Amino acid sequence: MSQGVDRREAIASSTFLSGDGDGYEAQMGRWSRQLAPLLISFAGVTAAGRVLDVGCGTGSLAFALAQNPGIGSVHGIDFSPVYIEHARQQARDSRLVFQVGDACALSFEDASFDHSLASLVLPFIPDVDRAVREMRRVTRSGGTIAATAWDTRGGLVIYRMFFDTAAVLDGNANERRAKACTRPATLRGGMAKAWRDAGLLDVEQDSLMIRMEFSSFADFWTSLDGKDGPYAEYLVTLSAKKKSKLRDAVEAAYLDGDPDGPRSYAATAWAVKGKVP
Repeated sequence: MSQGVDRREAIASSTFLSGDGDGYEAQMGRWSRQLAPLLISFAGVTAAGRVLDVGCGTGSLAFALAQNPGIGSVHGIDFSPVYIEHARQQARDSRLVFQVGDACALSFEDASFDHSLASLVLPFIPDVDRAVREMRRVTRSGGTIAATAWDTRGGLVIYRMFFDTAAVLDGNANERRAKACTRPATLRGGMAKAWRDAGLLDVEQDSLMIRMEFSSFADFWTSLDGKDGPYAEYLVTLSAKKKSKLRDAVEAAYLDGDPDGPRSYAATAWAVKGKVP
């Protein structure tokens, strides 16, 4: 790790399965790009010297921030070297800096940034409170800390379509669904509590919505069946026969009585922001 923390301790800082940058783009990057401008607007980030993107993945939020000429530099950190390399290859702006890092042990001095943002990463960090305290530590007084997390229980249609179907066929899927739907960061008020516990001021929570558009069931399924994220993490546990049975059942849910073709699903994320004292 770039900040020199013990690797055994750092392992617990992320539970997100990461294996391929292009695969992540298909599975989640295309949706995080839609969400990024909404988070930036919600956070009220306009002109700033330095902004930190925690859990930057392949760079969706960082690239959106860099579209603003009033921002001096954007530093993206992620636990996955694969995603950082992908982001670096796509970067064409000298204001963008990407590096491998641990959200629970940021390798920056106190008050290094004007604002710190985190998009969709907190549910995959077991020690959310520690990560929020770290974001507070590296953000100057008066700066904003903001984040989003999918509402997996009530606002992420594709997640429920996949795991509700899988849970009927497999008890292990039921356990995975229960775990994901009860993570504090994904629940109403969960992130706001972490913000207040960290001593942040003027804490506000809202919800942000995008539409996930798929051209066909093949587009839908191949985006999930790869090397990245909770869908792939579950699918790799299945035998070929069980995987085929699940695919057929999910396809029936996708088709929903109509011929194969485009589908549009709502996706809602909780958003929270607060000020550093």
